[in-house]
Amino acid sequence: MGLKEFFREFFLGFWDYETPKIMVVKNRTLGVIYRIVQFLVITYFIWYVFISQKAYQDIETRPESSIYTEMRGVGILGDNVRDTTEYVRPSEGGDVISTILRREVTYNQIQGTCAEHYSVPSANCTTDADCVQGEMDFDGHGQRTGRCVPYYNHTFKTCEIKSWCPIEEFAAVREPPLVQAINFTVYIKNSIHFPKFKVLRGNIKPRKPKKLLKCHYHPNTNPYCPVFRLGYIAEQAREKFSELCQTGGVIGVFINWKCDFDVDPSECIPSYSFRRLDLRKNLPSSGYHYRFAKYYYKDGYEYRSLIKAYGIRLDVIVHGQHKEFFIFINCSFSVHQCSIICDWIMLTFIDKNEVYSERKFDDASKQPRQPPATEIILTSFGSTHSDLSDGVPL
Repeated sequence: MGLKEFFREFFLGFWDYETPKIMVVKNRTLGVIYRIVQFLVITYFIWYVFISQKAYQDIETRPESSIYTEMRGVGILGDNVRDTTEYVRPSEGGDVISTILRREVTYNQIQGTCAEHYSVPSANCTTDADCVQGEMDFDGHGQRTGRCVPYYNHTFKTCEIKSWCPIEEFAAVREPPLVQAINFTVYIKNSIHFPKFKVLRGNIKPRKPKKLLKCHYHPNTNPYCPVFRLGYIAEQAREKFSELCQTGGVIGVFINWKCDFDVDPSECIPSYSFRRLDLRKNLPSSGYHYRFAKYYYKDGYEYRSLIKAYGIRLDVIVHGQHKEFFIFINCSFSVHQCSIICDWIMLTFIDKNEVYSERKFDDASKQPRQPPATEIILTSFGSTHSDLSDGVPL
């Protein structure tokens, strides 16, 4: 066949119409295979698609969420009363809020010159020649003046720097932890919006704001009271509150909305879980702390108190999933694949595959034409009676 004939046959065959043909095959083996495959397909749809995955429901997994957090509580440290205004950052937060459990305070720092800490690389010296004037060490506390001075009240010397003096490592005062913070409470207000279905839900009941001042969260008795004790949060995260007071830590508060509006909408209640997020196995980066300063003026000079704060940081993370009956799954296509599989087995592996192939595929254009029927017309002249009468010759 030449190239021209090939393209001619291809072009003409492109316009052929194929119609299914029903053929009953009396083969027990093929029938058993067909029913087994059909059973597996139907079982897959009933058990996995409908029951397990609930694929007949339309699902939205990217809701819009709003979070408001507030911490409450009062503690006594020595002779001083500490409230959340001093121990919470920020006082009214969003998805992140932290509370201070322990402080290391460097009081009365002032801009001036003082000895660098001996742990800073190349800070130890014996003469002024060992200290380069104007040099900055990014692991240090300031700019070097070029002088080698005694390290405060010690006999050894370090390079002098221009900085806030005295430096933190030398003068910091370590305060005891605020153990009463275990009873501080965190109020977490969360609203979630599923824009695809135009559904808005909240984790508190409207018209009952006064109840939130007296309740604490409980998954069974108070599911609509998002007020959590810090001690409860640490316990749910499997952490010791006394250890968190020393090193601090980051705890994730996970709010999970799994709403199925094919059932009672009142059952769309969020669940809460808590988990420690930072590394805590005696690593330098374990725990949670940060620094801030309080500035004031004394005798015309600016002073500050540098505070290194250790505490609990709460990261509120919201997950949402909304399900609702929306579509109908047509499994007839998958069931039809059973016939395709069995046809392939029949035309490939069965002993009479050539016979089945001839029976299954017919080409109407190549069927032999039946000769046209010949019509015989008898014409008689004269009498209309037959030449035979009662079978006796005339």
